[in-house]
Amino acid sequence: MRIVVFGAGAIGGVLGARLFENGQDVVLVARGEHYEAMRAHGLRVETPMGHTVCEVPVVDSPLGVHWGDDDVVVLAMKTQDVVAALASLAEAGASGVPVVCAQNGVESERMALRMSDDVYGVCVMCPAAHLRPGAVQAFSLPSPGILDVGRYPSGSDRVAEAVAGAFRAATFHAEARPDIMRWKYTKLLMNLGNAAEALCGPSARLSEIARLARAEGIAVLTAAGIDFVSDDAFVERRGDLIRPQDIGGDPRPGGSSWQSLQRGTGRIEADYLNGEIALLGRLHGVPTPANDILQRSANEAAWRGRPPGSTSADQLLAGLGH
Repeated sequence: MRIVVFGAGAIGGVLGARLFENGQDVVLVARGEHYEAMRAHGLRVETPMGHTVCEVPVVDSPLGVHWGDDDVVVLAMKTQDVVAALASLAEAGASGVPVVCAQNGVESERMALRMSDDVYGVCVMCPAAHLRPGAVQAFSLPSPGILDVGRYPSGSDRVAEAVAGAFRAATFHAEARPDIMRWKYTKLLMNLGNAAEALCGPSARLSEIARLARAEGIAVLTAAGIDFVSDDAFVERRGDLIRPQDIGGDPRPGGSSWQSLQRGTGRIEADYLNGEIALLGRLHGVPTPANDILQRSANEAAWRGRPPGSTSADQLLAGLGH
């Protein structure tokens, strides 16, 4: 089995490097300055133990991959880029390749199912960062993270088992789970604070606006009849398997949404995190004002090129009338 990692940012870059370094057949698909830097100098992988340069094969488009029957593609871009990625896979003749979705949120699997019969979800727990071309950071030792995988919408099969096995061989903790979406919905609840962290700084993950957003999320999932694993089960799975440490004396600066604002990408994943709760709330008659304001504010910050931490949690609460 060859794994094509489409999207070589924080998660995809760390995953691709670890797969390559541990003898797996892998190719990365990247774009722009990140692709050019990797093609010229390799992928720099920084960890608490130092850094390595990984000469992992990289192309700038799925058209550059010679697709075979044993290929699996891991989508590692953020959800807002998944539709375009799927279109480029179809253009490259890879529409029948099993698709593994390694995004926060729960929408990318549904997107992929429009193209492929074989879709898999990954519950990603991996403290990583990508803030400059040609480099990624992996903050956890000795394992970079947890990547449990399962067939979508449910079940397991030989592909799920093989992908989980490849992830384990690449030093990740990984299990094939027939109920992977239950785990991804719990991760969604945890990610509802991502926008608050990006807008207001790391401490805002524990702020009142983040607490309200999570409470709304639980109410919405309950109203929708969507099952999710308990916090206790999630904490038990994580255990002490992930051990974040500083790199060069610096802790991980922020999560995926924070990194989008820091890099000035102009886009952010709030539509598929807070926006998922807002959507379900409208469908099931549950108000979601905290998630609404986090979604709108995060999108505006991205569009206007505002840096992370440019808003206060009190400002967001004031928008709710608190």
